[in-house]
Amino acid sequence: MFWQQLINGLTLGATYALIALGYTMVYGIIQLINFAHGEIFMVGAFVGVLAITILKVNIFVAMFLAMLVCMALGVTAERIAYRPLRRSDRLAPLISAIGVSIFLQTLMTVIFGPQPQAFPQVVEDALYKLGPVQVSRVQIIILVVASFLMVGLHLIVKYVKIGKAMRAASEDYDTAALMGINVNRVISFTFALGSLLAAAGGVLVGMYFNSVFPLMGVQAGLKAFCAAVLGGIGSIPGAMLGGIFLGIAEVLGIAAGYGDYKDAVAFTLLILVLLFRPTGLLGRPVQRKV
Repeated sequence: MFWQQLINGLTLGATYALIALGYTMVYGIIQLINFAHGEIFMVGAFVGVLAITILKVNIFVAMFLAMLVCMALGVTAERIAYRPLRRSDRLAPLISAIGVSIFLQTLMTVIFGPQPQAFPQVVEDALYKLGPVQVSRVQIIILVVASFLMVGLHLIVKYVKIGKAMRAASEDYDTAALMGINVNRVISFTFALGSLLAAAGGVLVGMYFNSVFPLMGVQAGLKAFCAAVLGGIGSIPGAMLGGIFLGIAEVLGIAAGYGDYKDAVAFTLLILVLLFRPTGLLGRPVQRKV
């Protein structure tokens, strides 16, 4: 029973981690809590549905198309709604992010209506027995795709030139600019990368729960934000760990008979962690000169 719930929790946590990575990367560089990120996730899910139903493509091609659309959407939002406010106090871009979030929710509600849309069943349902646990084909796809994307992100940030520029900008983007790094390009790339991961998460969640709807980004976005803070916002490994930790805790809570309170698990964990470790599980304290 425990191992079965652990697999279920890992599956859910992997999707939270994909969304949380976008929050943590953007915050790590420009200290913006991008509240529109959950809506990027939602748009990705809808693009996946449209690609499968209209273009008749398989789940992987649909995911790739959703990534492309959401990358363009994330970069456009950064260019129009956040970049002009980058030198303002932190409240202005935060309010702008909330505005983008509401705009996307409203736009998708007008286009598709408020009712949930069925996600086409593109993966044949099959169960595999691994000792005492059963793993579905959908769960295997989610875990493999999420692992592949997270490893890819790690390699980009660690070894690719633009990833090294992201790390430099996250330390101090003014100093990084003085060293010749094109900070605007780095920030746009960060939004593109985060949006790409969120879009993949949206398609995987739609496939897992067989449903998408215009407000699905609100709750998922809040939980992913909690996961990012839980792991230590600004830390990429922290976002991965926070997402996995949150997913497992939520599933174990449901298995223990507290399904009605599953949405409270994220926030309860967040409060407890912040009480005893304000920087999150893998966060580090930041010293500022005064």
